[in-house]
Amino acid sequence: MIRGVLFDYSGTLFRLEPGTAWGEEFAAFSEAQRDRLTRVVTTWSPAGADNLPPDFATGWERRDLDPDLHRSVYLTALASSGVGLGPGMAEAAYERVLDPAAWQPYPDTVAALRRVRAAGLPVAVVSNIAWDIRDVFARHGALELVDEFVLSYVEGAMKPDPIIFRTACRRIGVAPEDALMIGDSAAADGGATEVGARTAIIDALPTAERPDALLSTLDKYAI
Repeated sequence: MIRGVLFDYSGTLFRLEPGTAWGEEFAAFSEAQRDRLTRVVTTWSPAGADNLPPDFATGWERRDLDPDLHRSVYLTALASSGVGLGPGMAEAAYERVLDPAAWQPYPDTVAALRRVRAAGLPVAVVSNIAWDIRDVFARHGALELVDEFVLSYVEGAMKPDPIIFRTACRRIGVAPEDALMIGDSAAADGGATEVGARTAIIDALPTAERPDALLSTLDKYAI
């Protein structure tokens, strides 16, 4: 029986889709260039990248534990992205990542959170992230639908480390074996299975292409 639900943030409840929030600095960029920038700061991997310092991989692995390190790593990634950023544009692009207006909810995000709340189940958002995401939820009227935010940079642990899942379950008052983790990464969110939680993985598609994956997942678990 499911007694509590854990949700991932990026690619699960919300997706970075800056759109007009890219601002004047990027007005001349093509849609392909903007898409590339978005990929760099969401799914970009250092594997095969050129012109990166030798210690980059170590920083990359720890990026969501330290806001300053996160900024440094992503500025390096943006500068090496090949998108054609002029002076100061990597910094401007990074600021969009932190801008609540750049994060869009999936069409069923609020409805899914409301359904879980109506079922009387507590909710935790468990995210590998280096800044506070509560303003994003508040912007879309969803802040009061989340009981706990368990964020890697605060907790000092990143998914798939079992510690962060146990912490989330403890804070919402449910045993791990009574929790459901919904996320978009089998590698990270799938770590919840190590503590006994059930895990559902959905695709981190653009918001326009994924209308009801959250609600469909809740249906499968009779929530």
